[in-house]
Amino acid sequence: MQTLSSEAPAMTRAGGADEVLRVSDLKVHFPIMSGAIFKREIATVKAVDGVSFSLERGETLGLVGESGCGKSTTGLAVLRMLAPTAGRILFEGTDIAQHDASAMQAIRRRMQMVYQDPYGSLNPRMTVRDIILEPLEVHGLANDRAAARTRVDELLRLVGLLPDMADRYPHEFSGGQRQRIGIARALALEPTLIVCDEPVSALDVSIQAQVVNLFMDLQERLGLTYLFIAHDLAVVRHISDRIAVMYLGRIVEIARRDELYASPLHPYTQALLAAVPVADPEVEAARPRMIVTGEVPSALRPPPGCRFHTRCPSAMPVCKTIDPQLTDLSQGRAVACHLHVSPNT
Repeated sequence: MQTLSSEAPAMTRAGGADEVLRVSDLKVHFPIMSGAIFKREIATVKAVDGVSFSLERGETLGLVGESGCGKSTTGLAVLRMLAPTAGRILFEGTDIAQHDASAMQAIRRRMQMVYQDPYGSLNPRMTVRDIILEPLEVHGLANDRAAARTRVDELLRLVGLLPDMADRYPHEFSGGQRQRIGIARALALEPTLIVCDEPVSALDVSIQAQVVNLFMDLQERLGLTYLFIAHDLAVVRHISDRIAVMYLGRIVEIARRDELYASPLHPYTQALLAAVPVADPEVEAARPRMIVTGEVPSALRPPPGCRFHTRCPSAMPVCKTIDPQLTDLSQGRAVACHLHVSPNT
C-alpha cells in the first residue's frame, strides 16, 4: 500500500492523460480576529485542511458529506471565489491557486458554477435574457446583439425552456425552471468544468430527477466535467463516476461509485450509507444498523489523530493520536483509516 503524497495523490486521479483538474493538499483556513484597533489572530477555522483529488474530461466526481464538512468551501476555492490558504489547483495544466483577479479573468470562461439556491442566485430585477447574457457581456462576447439573442434562445432550448420565456422575470418561474435558467447561464461561455453546489437540494423531490437527468444529458452532448457537491447519496449515486467522502475538512475515502456503495471501507462512509432509507420494508428491516453518536467536532478545534475517532464505533487507541493519511489500496480506491492502513505504511 502506498500513502498518497500531497503533490500527486495517485488514487485521487481518474487514471487517464486528459486531466482537467487536479487539486493537491488544498487548505482554506479562516482566521478569527480579536481587538477593536490592534487586531490579532486568536484562532483559525480549518474549513478545508489538506484535500486532494482530480478530474478527467467528461467525468463527474461526487463530493459528499455532512453539512459543514467543507464541501462548498472546496468548490468555491477551486473556482477561486475563495482564496486558498495553501495547496495547488491545476486547471487544464495551469496552477491557478495564486492567480490574481486579472489572471483569472480569461480562465473563468472555462469554469462556471451552478448554485444551490435557484431563488437567491438570480437577480429578480433582470429578465431571463439579461441574466443569461450577463456573462457574455462581462467577457466582451455580446457585441453582436442579434447573435447574442440567438445564443440565449439556443441556451434556453438546450435546458428545456422555450425562447419566448426570455423576457420574463425570475419570479414568474418555478424552482425547477429557475435552476434550468441558472444552468443556461453557466453554459453561456461554453465552460470545460462546472462546479455544481448542491444544485437540486432546494427543489421538490419530483423535480430533482428531471434536473439531474438534464445535467447528465448536457454532459453527454457537450463533454462537460462536473464536480458535483451534494449530501443526498441517492442523487450522487445516479450521476457520479467516482465519489469522494469528506469529513471535517478532509477526504476520508475515494472510490468508483459502484465499488463505494457495494463495499464502503471507512466507518464514516458506512454510517452515511446506513442512514439512506430503502423503499422495501423487508430489506430495510434486515439491514445492519450503524449508530454514530455525538456531534461533529468544531473545525476551530479538530480532535487530534483521526478526526472521526470521537464518533467512530470502531475507534482504536491509535486513532486518538495518529492522523491516518489517504492511502492507495487498489486501482481507483483510497481510504484514510487505521482499520485498513497500518500507521507505519
